[in-house]
Amino acid sequence: MSTTTVMVVEDDAALLARFCSIVAQSPELSLLAAAGDIASARQALQGGAPDVLLTDLGLPDGNGIDLIRETGARHPATDIMVVTVFGDERHVVDSIAAGATGYILKDTPPEEFVGLILQLRAGGSPISPAIARQLLRRMRSAEAPAPDTTPAGAHGAERLLSARESEVLGLIAKGFNFAEIARLLAVSPHTITAHVKKIYQKLAVHSRG
Repeated sequence: MSTTTVMVVEDDAALLARFCSIVAQSPELSLLAAAGDIASARQALQGGAPDVLLTDLGLPDGNGIDLIRETGARHPATDIMVVTVFGDERHVVDSIAAGATGYILKDTPPEEFVGLILQLRAGGSPISPAIARQLLRRMRSAEAPAPDTTPAGAHGAERLLSARESEVLGLIAKGFNFAEIARLLAVSPHTITAHVKKIYQKLAVHSRG
């Protein structure tokens, strides 16, 4: 049985050790590399791309968003998840636009990390409730009526949330996990995963406008 290879980029030594330990102790994961800064991460990536890259944003020699963008361009098969203390809209939007398909905060319980990594690798888009609240506020703000001088048809690229996507995001913001939301809405967990994936895609498209 093949394992999912993981690379961790984190400048806090204690947190780096904790994340590496979580990965190393899981029979479904294997630690490919660990780095405390962007330079070390770039060097490690030259030796081989991981299945999953977990990265912080505030690194001592640069912004993790640059690493996300570079990794996505050079290793498109690598899934990228941000693990950070930054929950503000700018960091969330910039990370997703750069290529991250998962965004969780460092206060996420350690026992949940393995499941989130596997969920990401299976095509999901893990998201912390606090981040879901940020995205919900952003989308609702974007949907608010305002004077419009834009030529007709120019808003087609915005792709704002559908009613069901807003409902899913709202439930995530309240702390429900994907399985619980699936039960509440009487659909499969795969359907919820698909909705969240679309939310990420729409946010990235909107941010490039």
